[in-house]
Amino acid sequence: MQRIKLGRSDLDVSRICFGTWQLSGDWGSLDEQENVAAMQRALELGVNFFDTAQAYGFGTSEQLVHKALGDELRSRRDEIVLATKGGLRMTDDGLERDSSPDWLRRGVEDSLGYLGVDHIDLYQLHWPDPHTPAEETAGALFELVQEGKIRHVGVSNFAVEEMRGLEGGIAVESLQPPYHLFRRDIEQDVLPYCREHDIGLLVYGPLAHGLLSGRFDRDTQLDDDDWRASSELFQGENFERNLEVVEDLGRFAQECGHTVAQLAVAWALAQPGVHVAIVGARRPDHIEGTAPAADIQLSDEDLERIESIMEGAVSVAGPTPEG
Repeated sequence: MQRIKLGRSDLDVSRICFGTWQLSGDWGSLDEQENVAAMQRALELGVNFFDTAQAYGFGTSEQLVHKALGDELRSRRDEIVLATKGGLRMTDDGLERDSSPDWLRRGVEDSLGYLGVDHIDLYQLHWPDPHTPAEETAGALFELVQEGKIRHVGVSNFAVEEMRGLEGGIAVESLQPPYHLFRRDIEQDVLPYCREHDIGLLVYGPLAHGLLSGRFDRDTQLDDDDWRASSELFQGENFERNLEVVEDLGRFAQECGHTVAQLAVAWALAQPGVHVAIVGARRPDHIEGTAPAADIQLSDEDLERIESIMEGAVSVAGPTPEG
């Protein structure tokens, strides 16, 4: 599988990153054995980059990563890049953003314990915290880097001004924003800013949280405890219209010898400035279906055809982890 240097960091990562939000319990019931097998299969396919988060079940996802990769992490730690995120705290009122020094330090210590490692390769602020001064957050991250608990610092779901706010105290080396064929708002300013400053871009949701997987139709029923069941992205007239677009993309993908999921991920990776696409998988066959996208080279004509098909789509602001 193709690898790439993640922006201005020294991290050598596969262009497909295995995402683990779907292992948090927010996506319906879990089959732990299948989830573990999916991560192990990803490693066999050349994926060396795994992304998780404190807030993905507050230990649930990170412990599954350790269960799946623990032996490999002990024998060849330097070959596997672990990314996690912090800065969200669960309260009686739900998730709250908290990038205060004390909470970040506690989160790092918890994540190290759950993952069973002595350092985190890429630690990301999950969401901007409007209540904590940026210099305090940056100072805490700088200390954690100096102590060797984290190697590199990134952010997730940050706007340009929010990234600039941290730069006085710590180098922001990566950004993790939502990005897929139905959601392209980062193209306005975030994507150009990251290109200009050599910030590694690892985009999440390239399959539009399953809409571009090719597995949805008008009769698909989601579990009540799956957050997508109450998302506007998966119901109503806009959903049906976008399903028609997915069907058109699927026909074009078939002409090219790909699946629609592979086409969607390859499209994201073809965008200038995008280094990595984060792809979730619950079972080995899921990652087997998307991993080949890392090596698909779309021509200018292919990209133009995709743009033409997308003219009939309804753009979405998209669901978020907090939503």
